[in-house]
Amino acid sequence: MPLYEFRCSTCGIFEEWRSLAQSSEPAFCPECQQLGRRIFSVPAVNLSSSLPRPSRGSEPELVQRSPQKPKPPRFQQQSCGRPWMLNH
Repeated sequence: MPLYEFRCSTCGIFEEWRSLAQSSEPAFCPECQQLGRRIFSVPAVNLSSSLPRPSRGSEPELVQRSPQKPKPPRFQQQSCGRPWMLNH
């Protein structure tokens, strides 16, 4: 179940666990029981500890490609203006 944030006009921000089916329903403030408006916040992302994390302050590795001669196109441009109209 996702955790949704709501804002009460008098008490401020409060959170509530809800199912996806209840996400659009209004929520009442747990302190003053006024109707709170849902606010959208940045989702929390938990990365696996098995993934390597870049060290802070390190420069990105510079990668250069060796110059290559461009390949000719596989299909040549048609001399007529409508190639899709061939044999019609």
